[in-house]
Amino acid sequence: MALHSVVLNEAKCKGCTNCIKHCPTEAIRVRNGKARIIEDRCIDCGECIRVCPNHAKEALMTPLSEINRFRYKIALPAPSFYGQFKQPIEIVLGSLLNIGFDYIYEVASAAELTSRYINKYLKDENIKRPAISSSCPSVVRLIMLEFPGLIDNIIRVESPMEIAARIVKKHFSKKLSISEGEIGVFFISPCAAKMTAVKNPIGTEKSSVDGVISMQDLAPYVLKTDKTNEFKIQSSTEGIGWAISGGESKAAQIENSLYVDGIHNCIEVLREIELGKLNDIEFFEGLACPGGCIGGPLTVENLYVSKNRIKKLMDSIPECKHTPEILEIANPDLFRMEKEIGSTSSLTLDEDIGKAIEKLTMIDQIVPTLPGLDCGACGAPTCKALAEDIVRGWASEMDCIFILKKKISTLAKEVAEISTKLPPTLHEEGGNSSEG
Repeated sequence: MALHSVVLNEAKCKGCTNCIKHCPTEAIRVRNGKARIIEDRCIDCGECIRVCPNHAKEALMTPLSEINRFRYKIALPAPSFYGQFKQPIEIVLGSLLNIGFDYIYEVASAAELTSRYINKYLKDENIKRPAISSSCPSVVRLIMLEFPGLIDNIIRVESPMEIAARIVKKHFSKKLSISEGEIGVFFISPCAAKMTAVKNPIGTEKSSVDGVISMQDLAPYVLKTDKTNEFKIQSSTEGIGWAISGGESKAAQIENSLYVDGIHNCIEVLREIELGKLNDIEFFEGLACPGGCIGGPLTVENLYVSKNRIKKLMDSIPECKHTPEILEIANPDLFRMEKEIGSTSSLTLDEDIGKAIEKLTMIDQIVPTLPGLDCGACGAPTCKALAEDIVRGWASEMDCIFILKKKISTLAKEVAEISTKLPPTLHEEGGNSSEG
C-alpha cells in the first residue's frame, strides 16, 4: 500500500519546474523531462496539485463506490464542506443521503468536543510551550521531517476526523447491534493529506476512518441534488469555525495563540519557534492550506467565498447539543493519541554511517562549485539539492545549464585554438580534398 496520496500522472507531466519551485520540502525533481516525487520527503500538502498547470499531480482518494462494501454507511463532512455550495446547508448535507449514506455525523460536532479537551489539555504545566496543534497532518509531518526538535511540542490529541469516526463506530455498533467492522465511515475531505493520515496514521496504530472522499468528486452529486432529503445541521459555531485559520484556537478558548495558514508561512514561524523566539506564545495553530481548510486543493469554491459563507452560517446556527450517549462515549481516552510521534528527518545518503559522512562532505565540496542561483533549470529546486542529487547518483554537474554552457564554451575555444595550430599543409590538403 502506498504511503502517500499525492502522486504523479506521468502522461500529463510536461517537465516544467512549477512543482519543484513550490514544494516546501524539496520533494520533487524533474529528470528526463518528467517530474519525480521523493516519497521520503513528501508531506502530502498538495502544493504541487495546486500549482501544476498540466494537472499532472493528482490525489489518490477513495472512490464513492467503496461505501457499498459496508452494511451501514456514515458520512463525515469536514467543516470546510459547508462553504463549498450556494444551496442551503440542509440540502447540501441531505445530498449525502441521496448519494447512499445512511447517516451523517458532522466532524464540526467532534471538533467542538475536541476543543473542550484541548482547553483542558493545555492546563497541564508539564506540556512544552508553545504547544503545537496536531490537527493538520501536513504540518505534523513537516515537523517530523524538518523540525524534529519540536516534536515534543505537538499536542497528543487526535484530529476531529479521527474522533468523529471513533464516536460513530462505538455509538452505532451499540445502537444497531452490529460490529464496528460492518460500519463504514467516510470523511469528506478538502485535501489529500487526510487520506494519507488514514493510510499511514500518526499517533495511532490504525485509523477508525474507512475511506476519504474528495469534495471535488462529490461536487457533481451535490449540485444536481433535489430536496428529497434534507439534514438538519447539528454542529456548533465553534466546530464549524475549525474550517478557517484560527478557528481551533478560538473554539478552544486559547487567548495567547498564534495561528498561521499556508505551508510556507508555517515553515517561517516554525523556524522562529525552533530558535526560541516565540516562547511567550501558549499555542501555535498551523494549517498547510491558505486560509485554512477552506483553501484545500480538493475544494471546489474560492476560499474567500467559502469563508464568507461559513461566517454567515456561524452567525445563524444555534448552540450544539450533544446527546448523553455521545458524551458518554467522548471520554478523555477517546481524544488521546495512542502512539508517540517519531522523527522522519534523516538525509539517508547511505546506510553505512561512515559512507554517509563522506557523502555529506562531498556535498559541501560540490555546492561552492555551483552558481548558487537556485534557478531550478537543472531539475532540482536549489543548487544544494542538485549537489545532493549528484552524490546520490541521480544527477551530474552537467545538469546545471551554467556549468554546461561554460563547458561548451571552453571546448569551443580549445577546438578553435587547435585549429589555428594545424600545419598549413593540413589546411591545404583539407581544402584540396573538399574540392575533389
